[in-house]
Amino acid sequence: MTRRQSISRRAFVASASVAVTLAAVRARAATPLAELAATVESPLGPFFPLGYTGEDDSDLTQLQGRKARAAGDVIEVSGRVLDRHGRPVTGARIEIWQANSFGRYAHENDVSTEPLDPNFQGVARLVTGPSGTWRITTIKPRFYDSPIGVRTPHIHFDVQGHTHRLTAQMYFPDEPERNEADSLFRDLGAAAPTSVARLDAPAAYRWDIVLMDAIG
Repeated sequence: MTRRQSISRRAFVASASVAVTLAAVRARAATPLAELAATVESPLGPFFPLGYTGEDDSDLTQLQGRKARAAGDVIEVSGRVLDRHGRPVTGARIEIWQANSFGRYAHENDVSTEPLDPNFQGVARLVTGPSGTWRITTIKPRFYDSPIGVRTPHIHFDVQGHTHRLTAQMYFPDEPERNEADSLFRDLGAAAPTSVARLDAPAAYRWDIVLMDAIG
């Protein structure tokens, strides 16, 4: 084989390798990303903190200037806000509200006779960072009676992404019987698992919120 033939053959092999690589890249680009199941929508509920002007940081158990902490079992709840392809949604706005450890909301529309907790914040407002993460320290809410029956422990979320806004309720995985007896939980049907958090530790839960966002 001559030197010219050897160079020509190497050039052909190299060009063929590049062509195969480009073809693989194009094939991957043409393949649609798998879509996650979006978190199911739930009613806003009657106790949305409209007009709330109190403290709203990520620790609902401790108010500034007070030594006492909120009554009840302290828990941590964290997660991410993702788009339908599993990518983090940066800058998503999250509003969170819930009943206290006695099963009562700090809201004038709640006519419950259970006690209010003056040390419980009850509301948090968050914005997700580059990785779409969020975290709160709170107390586990108690179940409570309502006009539609007994409500299982849950936390309300209002999440605003770039192109999708979602109102949802997060349920606890360690309350299976109460969840199944809750009419709003049953109404979620086959989508109910998207509203149930994961138990990472006795006092730590994780819940990823999937929006139908289209962020490119």
